[in-house]
Amino acid sequence: MKTTQTSLRGVLIVEPSVFEDDRGFFMESWNQERFDSAVGYAVEFVQDNHSRSQQGVLRGLHYQDPRPQGKLVRVVEGSVWDVAVDIRPDSPTFTEWFGIELTAENKKQLWVPAGLAHGFLTLTKTAQLLYKTSGYYYPAGDKAIKYDDPKIGIEWPQIGDLSLSAKDASAPSLSEAIDTASQA
Repeated sequence: MKTTQTSLRGVLIVEPSVFEDDRGFFMESWNQERFDSAVGYAVEFVQDNHSRSQQGVLRGLHYQDPRPQGKLVRVVEGSVWDVAVDIRPDSPTFTEWFGIELTAENKKQLWVPAGLAHGFLTLTKTAQLLYKTSGYYYPAGDKAIKYDDPKIGIEWPQIGDLSLSAKDASAPSLSEAIDTASQA
């Protein structure tokens, strides 16, 4: 397993070793000991999620507060533009984002630590993501930030019309989300 630190503290690209031949391939998609060593601390995953989306579906930017979740994301069908946003007010990279194309072919994974927002845009006819989370889904803490917040400035690939959930379409800006959190 190879890991690469991104421009956001703690966000890692994880590339498993893949063994291919004319019959197909084998890879160890996750190993507790190697993963903990790569991130520098013990991560306990408690939930696995599976998402399938059509081309143009944009999900995010999602986070939980309280009870934040870390996410280890990989694509097993198709291709997505996967994004992590640093929403930690005390971080030197606060409001910065990192994006990467995750595909079934490249088998790369993205580790998004707890405390960051996450989203993705489906680039192919369909895409399926599997992701492990370090916290359970907590409906009362389920939050979103506007995907096109100019303060963040994510450069999403242009693929035509986007399809958003009602929650994501009406999500507040990061500034509004932080103001709301500080008033609570």
